[in-house]
Amino acid sequence: MEKIKMKTPLVEMDGDEMTRILWRMIKEELIYPYIDLKSEYYDLGLEHRNETNDQVTIDSANANKKYGVAVKCATITPNAARMEEYHLKEMWKSPNGTIRAILDGTVFRAPITVKGIEPYVRCWKKPITIARHAYGDVYKNTEMVIDRPGKAELVFTAEDGSETRSTIFEFQRPGVLQGMHNLDGSIESFARSCFNYALDTKQDLWFATKDTISKKYDHTFKDIFQRIFEEEYRARFEAAHITYFYTLIDDAVARVMKSEGGFIWACKNYDGDVMSDMISSAFGSLAMMTSVLVSPDGNYEYEAAHGTVQRHYYKYRKGEETSTNSVATIFAWTGALRKRGELDDIPELVAYADRMEQAVIHTIEGGKMTKDLALISSLEHVTVLNSEDFIKAVRATYEELSGAVG
Repeated sequence: MEKIKMKTPLVEMDGDEMTRILWRMIKEELIYPYIDLKSEYYDLGLEHRNETNDQVTIDSANANKKYGVAVKCATITPNAARMEEYHLKEMWKSPNGTIRAILDGTVFRAPITVKGIEPYVRCWKKPITIARHAYGDVYKNTEMVIDRPGKAELVFTAEDGSETRSTIFEFQRPGVLQGMHNLDGSIESFARSCFNYALDTKQDLWFATKDTISKKYDHTFKDIFQRIFEEEYRARFEAAHITYFYTLIDDAVARVMKSEGGFIWACKNYDGDVMSDMISSAFGSLAMMTSVLVSPDGNYEYEAAHGTVQRHYYKYRKGEETSTNSVATIFAWTGALRKRGELDDIPELVAYADRMEQAVIHTIEGGKMTKDLALISSLEHVTVLNSEDFIKAVRATYEELSGAVG
């Protein structure tokens, strides 16, 4: 079989730990045999980020802006334990947060559904898509440890030198302090991305914050969404027979748990981080979730929505067998390659991505899966495969589908 030729590179962002191992396996088994891969490679492994003072993360995001499509492996966001383990110069910020700040836009995450893996929430019949704002909040925060009594103030100094001050808290004992920000322009892009995605997919759109408590920060989100909806989208939503509504985040959680699914739930950055994990776990597995960052100027970054599977990596280093679910990482690659094919008008590349995703689903529905899925599968006969054998089983299914089509 002749390999599919690419015209434009996609940006490849390698990652950490067990997902880095899966990354290599996926390329060797599912990509290189079928595609003459053109990629601009960036090593976002924590050691290399530390060596470059995290400049490699910035460079990869700018490359994404240059080429339009990127695929990213899961990466470590270090804490105190990671600082010691990796001998870091400093506690580098989330690479995802850095990339999102540069690209802006919205992250859309949706569960990958297969027969035999039923949602834990019995009333859910359709996937729930999380639309996560991709800028600001705690991912671009400034923090301070308070070790003595004193007054903390929020101060804004205008260009003319004038100041606006507000007392945050008068500390009488040790504590912590955090400041975060957002931008009207980014919130507007977020809103339009959500409205457009709802129209494209013909799904209702929900948006939730906590404006009753955060009367300035969260209320700004609510007001911008409502203004843009009324000015630009209400008539289009009515024509498409879909709805938009705003509710408080706690009310949204209650509504989601009683719904049938089949809608888009728009969340601020941190809320979306938490809720996408809840949705993916409730649908079956953290490793069964697609994730794509879409920027306002038409750039795309596909990634796995889960972490680096640290526990499995430590087993792998000891030479022990692992059964790590690679589905989300495979779908990150297929998503990026499909978009590259669409943008460059390479129908063979689009067809490859579609067929490879079908191969993943057929493999699982045929009873071959990793341990995490086997534990929750309702199929009568399942075969638990290790990390590498599952990927090889997907390859075998792909070639069967390709032979049937051929």
